[in-house]
Amino acid sequence: MKIVVLDGYTLNPGDLSWEGLETLGECKIYDRTSQTDDAEIISRIGDAEIVFTNKTPLTKKILDACNVKYIGVLATGYNVVDTQAAKEKNIPVTNIPTYGTQSVAQFAFALLLEICHHVAHHSKAVHEGRWEKCADFCFWDYPLIELAGKTMGIIGYGRIGQTTGKLAQAFGMKIIAFDSMREVGTNLGDCSFVSLDDLFKNSDVIALHCPLFPSTQGIICKENISKMKDGVIILNNSRGGLIVEEDLREALDSGKVLAAGLDVVSTEPIKGDNPLLGAKNCFITPHISWAPKESRARLMNIAVENLKAWLAGKPVNVVNK
Repeated sequence: MKIVVLDGYTLNPGDLSWEGLETLGECKIYDRTSQTDDAEIISRIGDAEIVFTNKTPLTKKILDACNVKYIGVLATGYNVVDTQAAKEKNIPVTNIPTYGTQSVAQFAFALLLEICHHVAHHSKAVHEGRWEKCADFCFWDYPLIELAGKTMGIIGYGRIGQTTGKLAQAFGMKIIAFDSMREVGTNLGDCSFVSLDDLFKNSDVIALHCPLFPSTQGIICKENISKMKDGVIILNNSRGGLIVEEDLREALDSGKVLAAGLDVVSTEPIKGDNPLLGAKNCFITPHISWAPKESRARLMNIAVENLKAWLAGKPVNVVNK
């Protein structure tokens, strides 16, 4: 059984082991494969029956040219695979759910706490000698924010949203949420489900933890921003397409939105002309919420278990049944 990993470097830059896959078949690992060169993708798949991909696309054209029997996506999102074409060929496509719940929720708060305290900026100021030269015993360049008593509105209250909510509650925040699968007016623990408009109206901090669907594309836009409190904070470490970036920049520059903490943008890697690069109080990190070693190790283990289950005739985490 031949196994090919088309783009393994992001998952495993050298601090994990591929041994779990290597015990299941003849395994070829590529660090990176072109996302645009079909010929290269087809060549690298060759006669392998099992293909793992993270961001390398597997289109109908590629599947028609190969003899793939199983596709494992090394991520939760699987839009890089033509799942319908795979289904027509009886090729199961599996993904990796739940591996990054704790890491992503933790990172949402890393972004929020940086906005609240500007830790990196003030540390840099100390190292530059500004505290030493200060006439007072302390100084700060930005208003510092206490979270206790404030309201966090979470859009998308699945596993990650709920974990973020628990962290927010530990900081003394009130939690409200909007989720298309939950009825407005109901509660889950200390979280109250509200309409989207009510969430925009009443939140001091808005955290995006929903999938990117047509219904959520551009959910943070000029019209919805106008419904928000002045000085709201927006966090997004879900999907970049949830935000209309020109509209968010305008709101940041005007002060309507106090700050934004983003780990995702519309096109990744980010392009130099992205409007948010020049926006006020916009903190952008390079899609690393999922990347702690512990999280990636869980991802690797689930990928191996997915393949083992398929080989045993009991496939799990199949997204194109």
